[in-house]
Amino acid sequence: MISPCSPPIEPPAPPQTPVPQAPITPLPLPPNVPNLAFPSPSSPQAPIPPPPPPVRALAPPHVFGLEKSHLLKEALEKASPVPRSRDDVKRLLKLHKDRCGLVALWMAGTLLAPPSGIPLERLVQMAVERGYTAQGEMFSVADMGKLAWEALGCQAEQLHGGLGGPNRARVLQHLVSGHPMLIPYDEDFNHEPCQRKGHKAHWAVSTGVLLGVRAVPGLGYSEDPELPGLFHPVPSMPRQPPALPEEGSPGAVYLLSKQGKSWHYQLWDYDQVRDSNLQLTDFSPSRAADGRAYVVPAGGVRAGLCGQALLLRPGDSSH
Repeated sequence: MISPCSPPIEPPAPPQTPVPQAPITPLPLPPNVPNLAFPSPSSPQAPIPPPPPPVRALAPPHVFGLEKSHLLKEALEKASPVPRSRDDVKRLLKLHKDRCGLVALWMAGTLLAPPSGIPLERLVQMAVERGYTAQGEMFSVADMGKLAWEALGCQAEQLHGGLGGPNRARVLQHLVSGHPMLIPYDEDFNHEPCQRKGHKAHWAVSTGVLLGVRAVPGLGYSEDPELPGLFHPVPSMPRQPPALPEEGSPGAVYLLSKQGKSWHYQLWDYDQVRDSNLQLTDFSPSRAADGRAYVVPAGGVRAGLCGQALLLRPGDSSH
């Protein structure tokens, strides 16, 4: 069950009945990355479930890559990260594990234009000096926004009310424009979103979006030469933005995200991220009993993180 946070938002729409689709040749995917092809009909040997209501068959959707699509290819490849990424991870692992929020902000800074050159160690020092953190933890989206402006000189818009409802299109348009987003969520053992009432609260940076759409817009997009069905926007060419799938409608929406302790980007189902972000309500009992000091805002985890995110743009950006 998802614990509501203030302000409340409408609950997600009930799951849709799967629509039979023509099979798509599956692409090779690494572990924990969802196969975006629609499921094939059930095998005759499998237990026969109750028949679904008759529906009109639809053409399988195209897999459509948007801005930051070079990161999408990294997420879909099984190869190790480039040497620079490996070196960066080694540096991050030397820092305390509770600094994932500051690591996420530092990674976001490298994606802004122009990229921020502030060392991660200096970012941690600034957060401590300003009283935003004690151990490197960040339990306040508002404080994270202040630090983003002070340290990186970027615009930081604090999002309230969760990632669903009217905020959904706002988030997707932000990512389509090529700007990063910071998201607090509960982290599972494989870094993916889960629901632990805030006991596993961590931060991730999202840098792009993958959409499953029914038709690719006309001009301005090219098919990936290595991944059939994946389309990228053509740089410096006018193009029509794709139609964003509505909440609760058939289709695929995945966020290209990375957690500070992970070596790779991952594709996370949008609804799972939304639900995890919306149930951050309690401070971890293990942290409360470890004898260390933490900076937690008035109102606790619920007031500082629940249903909130941070949209980042370059300091000179007009939109």
